[in-house]
Amino acid sequence: MKQPIADAQRATKRIALGGSDPVPAVPSRVGWSNAEIHRCGLADAERINTAIVTAVDAMREDDFERRTHFTGGRFENLYIERTRIPAILPVLDQALACAGLILGRAPGTLRCGFWLNLTESGQGTSKHTHDEHDELLSGVYYVATPPDSGDLILYDGPSTIHIEPCAGTFLFFPPHLPHAVETNRSAFPRLAIGINIGPR
Repeated sequence: MKQPIADAQRATKRIALGGSDPVPAVPSRVGWSNAEIHRCGLADAERINTAIVTAVDAMREDDFERRTHFTGGRFENLYIERTRIPAILPVLDQALACAGLILGRAPGTLRCGFWLNLTESGQGTSKHTHDEHDELLSGVYYVATPPDSGDLILYDGPSTIHIEPCAGTFLFFPPHLPHAVETNRSAFPRLAIGINIGPR
């Protein structure tokens, strides 16, 4: 699912997604990037996120179908059958709905692959892309984002964009866009759902 890539020197910009207003459920393009990057929200996100965190906290290593990308002492991608966490279903439904609008695709023509990215204190996610298969769009949904738990870093041409995550928010971006996640400097886990959208 991920293709590691080499580092490069670039100009840096930092963006915070948080704010007092809820993020609309309909995707909108963000204006601070040259790449096609969109954000959208999820209705009832607080309740859904609490249920997802509760389910993940109760899981053991053997509950996951597989774990991949062992880097920095942890598996970056944790795969689980979607029915094991019922609360994740509205997240995946919203991801497909937003992706359809972004890509101009009719309902039922896209499929959604996903994995959990659980980052404990002192851990990060290595630089990579998602463009090794038939992905049309990649994204992330933020479940638990304690302060200082690590920005998403997008390597967008000559710019490096640091995005402070916000629980209840999706970000969608081109699969070929290199990205990473900073080290979690908080005392609490950071939980996100990685998403790849492809043709059905």
